[in-house]
Amino acid sequence: MKRAVIRIAVVGGLAVATLAGGLFWRHHEALNALPPGILHGNGRLEFTRVDVAVKYPGRVIQLMAREGDTVTAGQIMAQQDTATVQAQYAQAIAQRERATSARERVQAELTARQAALRLDTDELRHAQSMQARSLISDMETQRRRTAVDAAQAAVTAATQAVAEAEHATQAATAQVNEVQAALDELTITAPVAGRVEYRVVEPGSVLPAGGRVYALIDPVDPYMTVFFPTAQVMTLKTGDHARIVFDGLPNPIAAEVSYIDSSAQFTPKYVETASEREQLVYRVKLRITQAEQAQYGKLLKAGMTGEAYIQSSPDAPWPAIVATGW
Repeated sequence: MKRAVIRIAVVGGLAVATLAGGLFWRHHEALNALPPGILHGNGRLEFTRVDVAVKYPGRVIQLMAREGDTVTAGQIMAQQDTATVQAQYAQAIAQRERATSARERVQAELTARQAALRLDTDELRHAQSMQARSLISDMETQRRRTAVDAAQAAVTAATQAVAEAEHATQAATAQVNEVQAALDELTITAPVAGRVEYRVVEPGSVLPAGGRVYALIDPVDPYMTVFFPTAQVMTLKTGDHARIVFDGLPNPIAAEVSYIDSSAQFTPKYVETASEREQLVYRVKLRITQAEQAQYGKLLKAGMTGEAYIQSSPDAPWPAIVATGW
């Protein structure tokens, strides 16, 4: 009985190994059969990530989004405690009102000083007329002239006081606007449209300035990063057509080369020997086309693995493995 079980296990293992070996060599032969002008690489699907963070330190009292939710740009996602900032806002409003009252008071004083100057000027003119007819003394005329000079100085001082009060009012208004902006920033909104990848904190957490609340992924900006050695990357340019066969999707996805790194990776800073130069690899980014995003956007997920094929020569035919899928 034990021998029969062992025999069955051995036969089953050999069958699985044979199947796996057949799939491996099928894939290996398909790669070796790639036509000239077609480059092959593999990688994982990535999305542009955007952190949703607080601008001011404080306690998060409410979270409105969950992991996996789709949000629009400007949608409210979290709320911080506003009690302290509300008090600061009320104080700023009171200071603005006080500055406004002070400005109105000095404006009234300026009006009074200007009226007194006009009266003193009329009295000086009248005194000069009477002095010409020898009805009053020179001393009286001089007294009237001194009164006019004093009234003019009072008007100048009142004018400066009005300007200072106006500046104080503008400063108080700016303070109100600043606190109002801070109050608005305590309502955390989505900077871009996207999908919530994960929630960093929970309600009640106290965050410093810049503390993260959510991590968003941009569902309309998927790309795959692949690496090629120097000899192959020299044949590539941005805009080259590519196709990606993802595990689990029957049809290849159209993409294009959107970025080629200008510096090698995984190598020493200074490369001198021929063997080291052969180890140079460059990062190439393949961005899925907008048409494919519109068609397959909901099926594409971060971390999906796949095989990428790039048409480094525009006349190179696509291999059958890309045209028909797996």
